[in-house]
Amino acid sequence: MAMVHHNVSDRELQNEQIIGLDEGILVTGANGFIGSRVVRMLLSQGFSRVRCLTRPTSSSKSIERAIEGFSSDKVEIIRGNLLSRQDCATAVQGVSLVYHLAAGTDKTFPGCFLNSVVTTRNLLDAVVNEQGIKRFVNVSSLSVYSNEKLQRGALLDETCEVDASLVERHDPYAYGKAKQDEIVQEYARTKNIPCVIVRPGVTFGPGKAKIPGRVGMDTFGIFLHLGLGNRMPFTYVDNCAGAIVLAGLMRGIEGEVFNIIDDDLPKSRDFLRQYKKGVRNFVSIPIPYRIFFLLNVLWEKYSIWSQGQLPPVFNRLFCAAYFKGNTYSNAKAKQMLGWSPTVTMSEALGKFYAYAREVAGAQ
Repeated sequence: MAMVHHNVSDRELQNEQIIGLDEGILVTGANGFIGSRVVRMLLSQGFSRVRCLTRPTSSSKSIERAIEGFSSDKVEIIRGNLLSRQDCATAVQGVSLVYHLAAGTDKTFPGCFLNSVVTTRNLLDAVVNEQGIKRFVNVSSLSVYSNEKLQRGALLDETCEVDASLVERHDPYAYGKAKQDEIVQEYARTKNIPCVIVRPGVTFGPGKAKIPGRVGMDTFGIFLHLGLGNRMPFTYVDNCAGAIVLAGLMRGIEGEVFNIIDDDLPKSRDFLRQYKKGVRNFVSIPIPYRIFFLLNVLWEKYSIWSQGQLPPVFNRLFCAAYFKGNTYSNAKAKQMLGWSPTVTMSEALGKFYAYAREVAGAQ
């Protein structure tokens, strides 16, 4: 799981970093799909004081696998709840860098607000009180953007607006992430906290066997293929972790936002075809964008007519955000972070299909 920074030596790379190898680092959500990879990558880079915050109720299997082979005195695992101000104060004590990956994944707006926004505010308050922290990296999501003003096929990048209609889109996760970004930027502006925001695309790899939602959805046992010819904004989990690590280390990027998407993005139909061939075959129904958009319009209208009896989980904004078919760029991350995917898309997809096949065979 090597992290490659092109055209510089190891010594030059260390000179570009804002912290030394012996300074403290906090990783929240360290037991998660991406967080555990971030921890392992930091240890593999030689950092000797990595503190991992995990939920009191979560299993520790992922983080235990991540730290295998590394000296136990280089990593500290603590359990805590970011809703507790005391736990936040304990977590940031003595650290120079914070990677904030913990987030709410609830299906409700209150749940996502509580576990993405309130928790982040508590952590930021602890950072303010601790002082001396050189950077706060907030891991957000590509889903916070609006493509309402973009044509189909147009580029969606860091210059695009954050969606102001996420409630109308009925997207609790994206809403929580957008509000989380807002509070991070507010604290950067008013409390002088040096911050960087990273917005990964659809992160995939071993550990997640499910077909990503941007490809389509399983409804009443029938798979609706909605992506068709769209390019999928995928990022392999190890590539994504590498970008996040660099976002915490590189000098001169305070206040920047980086979208993380891999090279050679596959089309949805090609991904699904290979999945059926390499994992398991099943019947899927292709739904063109215009037809699915019309279905979303009808669902939305019925929801309004029924006064919310049918929740507006399908609507025009949702349909456009995920299935309109935009293009994506990782140019900014490559230019300013010196990042490049170390696992090719072909290799990454092969690893994903192999894992998904293993999971399917065990069921």
